[in-house]
Amino acid sequence: MTIRNVLRMGDERLWQRAEPVSQFGAPQLRELLADMRDTMQALNGAGLAAPQIGVGLRVVIFGALQAAQPNPRYPDAAKVPYTVLINPVITPLGDELEEDWEGCLSVPGLRGLVPRYAQIRYRGLDEHGAPIDRTVSGFHARVVQHECDHLDGILYPMRIRDMKKFGFSEVLFPNREMQDE
Repeated sequence: MTIRNVLRMGDERLWQRAEPVSQFGAPQLRELLADMRDTMQALNGAGLAAPQIGVGLRVVIFGALQAAQPNPRYPDAAKVPYTVLINPVITPLGDELEEDWEGCLSVPGLRGLVPRYAQIRYRGLDEHGAPIDRTVSGFHARVVQHECDHLDGILYPMRIRDMKKFGFSEVLFPNREMQDE
């Protein structure tokens, strides 16, 4: 399909709450999902939310598109199954938080240490309207929380507790080859 432009932090559309999807199987939804997949793959993203490409719907995709190859932006991360998640609901399973480094296609070139729930349950619908219900932890839980934040107008820098742990990738990790976020 089409590789879409990703909105960058500062664009007011990223601060808006997305609307639920009510029609499944529509050509517009199929086209949106194809564009999101192509965009995420072209940019080596671990996930993408519809608001990041200017579409105010509660749609996220995430996961490895090429399971044989690690994501160059997250080479040490555990594999996450490719998932289309529509109208998601996240429930934390416990109070334990884990801090880890995050980047974002809407915040290129930067990384931040972000606290996230260690284990979550997420529910929603796939592209056909079939239910999804998973309990996950680790990188999988982090990616889902990050992408779903976009649906509520939240970017990861808003969650950083210590701004000394936020900066340009090449400064924070000088010996690590990273692609532009």
